[in-house]
Amino acid sequence: MSPGPVVGPLAVAEGVWVVAGSGVPSTHRDDRRRAAALPEWRARRFLHGRGLLRELLHTVAPPLAGADIVPDERGRPRLAGRPGAAVSVSHSDSMVACAFAAEGRVGVDLQHPAASVGATLARRLLRAHAPGVLALAPARAAAEVAWVWTAQEACVKAAGTGLAGRPWEIDVPPGSLGGRWGPYRWICLRSASTTPLSCAMGPVRADGADGAHPTAFP
Repeated sequence: MSPGPVVGPLAVAEGVWVVAGSGVPSTHRDDRRRAAALPEWRARRFLHGRGLLRELLHTVAPPLAGADIVPDERGRPRLAGRPGAAVSVSHSDSMVACAFAAEGRVGVDLQHPAASVGATLARRLLRAHAPGVLALAPARAAAEVAWVWTAQEACVKAAGTGLAGRPWEIDVPPGSLGGRWGPYRWICLRSASTTPLSCAMGPVRADGADGAHPTAFP
């Protein structure tokens, strides 16, 4: 991995930043302690992710750069002592993407496209939009499916549901730059990244509970 960001740090909304690149492995004591319990390949990826996330925090929220980053009850990273803030990390091949929201929920997803995409997968993710994308050249179709998937995945990561949130049912029109899914707003960072990269953000629930599927938000 070559160190340093490839995208950003980029302010994608008020109080929300995204960065993508390879990162320098974290030297934070708690990160190193957590990595020691992982297989070597996972530890290496984990430390690069934590390193880039701390670089982002150092730039946009310096007082938080040294905070412990701990898993919540679903295994998602969160900043210890800052329940109102949110962070998200995504890995694809040798790259990592990180997002930070000073308040509210955030999800980020990065995906290197395959060389081509199967019709079954395209129809599942794109539904009514699939025929137009499948008519494109194979590499271009695969890239567009990857863009759609990053937006869908960023939404359910922000919501905290993961695949249980059925991301493939989120309508992301091919070629779009952004949209909404319930209370969540998603953005495809097409002008900033050559690799499909999307971010989603949403509010903290008024009752303080951890948000899930948008149907929980009237």
